[in-house]
Amino acid sequence: MRLRLDIAYDGAAFSGWARQPGLRTVQGALETALATVFTRWGEPPLLTVAGRTDAGVHATGQVAHLDLSPEQWGALTRPRRSAPGGPPRTSLDGLVKRVNGIAAPEGDVVVRRASVAPDGFDARFSPLWRRYEYRIADADAPRDPRRRGHTVWHPARLDPAAMERGALRLLGLHDFATFCKPREGATTIRTLQEFRWDREPDGVLVARLQADAFCHSMVRAMVGATIAVGEGRFGPERLEELRVAQQRTSAFAVAPAKGLTLTEVGYPADDELAARADQTRARRTEDGSVGA
Repeated sequence: MRLRLDIAYDGAAFSGWARQPGLRTVQGALETALATVFTRWGEPPLLTVAGRTDAGVHATGQVAHLDLSPEQWGALTRPRRSAPGGPPRTSLDGLVKRVNGIAAPEGDVVVRRASVAPDGFDARFSPLWRRYEYRIADADAPRDPRRRGHTVWHPARLDPAAMERGALRLLGLHDFATFCKPREGATTIRTLQEFRWDREPDGVLVARLQADAFCHSMVRAMVGATIAVGEGRFGPERLEELRVAQQRTSAFAVAPAKGLTLTEVGYPADDELAARADQTRARRTEDGSVGA
């Protein structure tokens, strides 16, 4: 039985999503909790995630799946009594409560929902797109201490109109090698579907980006490049020149992790999930990609 988990986390105290020996990671915390929940029923389930986030990056719309053995599913679905006067309990209520209590009692990672996944669902290979937001408070925005954990404070005044023009130069299907940290055997070809900058009513600048997938460091590098445009260090057309060059460069700095949040993962209709996963998996096999 495959389950879908919808997950949110504050990335400040985590060394990214992927489990690493000796480090606290989101995957490690959740899988340790799952191992405790299913300790009497065989091998603990492992998570497959829609998008691996780097150290310090947050998420409000992360998605993962896990596969349960018949024994684990049977243990999970044993009838349970509801609290007097409360709503009926579903078979997954207890799982969410226990995993959240074990993984992060302080609440910096939360499984918001667990559901039985439709046939063909694959958290990693089925998505049509991933969406991120990046928040910057420049010299024209107030400094809100309550939001300092997920908003970058930038000392200079930025020009969002110029940043928007630069972002538009990057849209489309391209090789984004200039903006990706190289990984052996991984492709850097992506389709950037949306990249825009808006100044919110509170004065904070917010970038919204969407692509079929993002390679390692791609979002923060593109944000850093448009910040350089907003500072007037070079014009918007320079971003297209840098992209075409397909080479890592010191022309701009990669933006800090704490301003970045994975907000949503988009999937096709249930009857298209398997075909989408097969299509993505075949493409990744052909080009040797190791993940989004």
